[in-house]
Amino acid sequence: MASVSSQQQFRYTQPPSKVLHLRNLPWECTEEELIELGKPFGKVVNTKCNVGSNRNQAFIEFTDLNQAIAMISYYASSSEPAQVRGKTVYLQYSNRQEIVHNKTAADVAGNVLLVTIEGEDARLVSIDVLHLVFSAFGFVHKITTFEKTAGFQALVQFSDAETATSAKDALDGRSIPRYLLSEQVGPCTLKITYSGHTDLTVKFQSHRSRDYTNPYLPVAQSAIEGGGQVMVGLDGKRLEAESNVLLASIENMQYAVTLDVLHTVFSTFGPIQKIAMFDKNGALQALIQYPDTQTAVVAKEALEGHCIYDGGFCKLHLSYSRHTDLSIKVNNDRSRDYTIPITPVVNLQPSILGQPVSMTGAPAQQYNGSQYTPVSDPAMIPQPQAGWGTAPPAVAQSMPMQMYNNTYMPPGNMPPQMPPGNMPPQMPPGNMPPGMQFPNHSMLQPTSTLPAYGFDRTQ
Repeated sequence: MASVSSQQQFRYTQPPSKVLHLRNLPWECTEEELIELGKPFGKVVNTKCNVGSNRNQAFIEFTDLNQAIAMISYYASSSEPAQVRGKTVYLQYSNRQEIVHNKTAADVAGNVLLVTIEGEDARLVSIDVLHLVFSAFGFVHKITTFEKTAGFQALVQFSDAETATSAKDALDGRSIPRYLLSEQVGPCTLKITYSGHTDLTVKFQSHRSRDYTNPYLPVAQSAIEGGGQVMVGLDGKRLEAESNVLLASIENMQYAVTLDVLHTVFSTFGPIQKIAMFDKNGALQALIQYPDTQTAVVAKEALEGHCIYDGGFCKLHLSYSRHTDLSIKVNNDRSRDYTIPITPVVNLQPSILGQPVSMTGAPAQQYNGSQYTPVSDPAMIPQPQAGWGTAPPAVAQSMPMQMYNNTYMPPGNMPPQMPPGNMPPQMPPGNMPPGMQFPNHSMLQPTSTLPAYGFDRTQ
């Protein structure tokens, strides 16, 4: 109650003004929403949206002072607060008498243009296409491309502001000519404003940045391999630039997918170097790094569209990442670097004979991409199956066992069983997730079960 009274007192202590200050607005509130809020009290002649560090404040200006007073008085005495998108909005008189829009960098002519490419396939527009479009108006010094919340954008630097202005006036709102785009790339429209930059910094030539004034600039490996450029296969479908890092998106998650689950699934095709899990747009995603591109290609072809669990749960959608070497700062339940050896842990366990048995954890194997020979024979590449089955393909017996991270312990070296009194509680049968399914799984463990999860792999 104290907060309400202080809010009302704050409103009345401000000198009346036809400009009102609004706070606690929804993220990126629009001008139309502000006009609709003030419409019952008079005509809103000017607005200023997305003010403040959190972009949740705004100003509205009425034609007459009495209209602003009427709005403040109504909500000060009403039990129903002002709302936008169901969120309570706080009103007060502004200390200004009119809204003045100061010029921003986008309004001041300069030699660098900020270009936003709009379209479903905007990110597939190559830097060479942008160079062809803008060089029609003068010499282009530098281009850099990047992705922001506004979409796929580029900074294009000309020699002077006059050349940049002529390009902006001619291209703003226009579409990139169809003959410059692949048939598989949809229409792309250019939205152009001025940038506050005057000289772009380009450290190396790549598919994301280019300096046309310095031919001696180092060339990035991604530019040599053609990463990020549109490639079309013989069937006319767009091809992705292959990479040793896969981006996995998981849908229909009825069961938990942990770091160990992903490692078990993807290590079927070769050693895993690093895994990083993260949440994006409300869905779980992961980056899986292999030592070489060939192994990642085999894994992607076999796993794409398949489900980790029976019943269509935890479906995998895979694409190639632009990363080549993941940066794992700490090993935890969301990220892990398998190339860093783990310090052995010694634990004394009582044996059946009453003598202590030393349980030493083996350090993680440090993988080297050169020790794994890529599979060159297409017949030896695991093929995806609708059900993935329980029996591996016949060719799986000829594949080298060193491609799999699971260590086989001979029966003579098996650790003693845990006494019945120390056995962990079992999950009730009704809560057991369905069996995990992935190709060649019989080669992962000498038994038909996966001890780490207790999943029945014979289903």
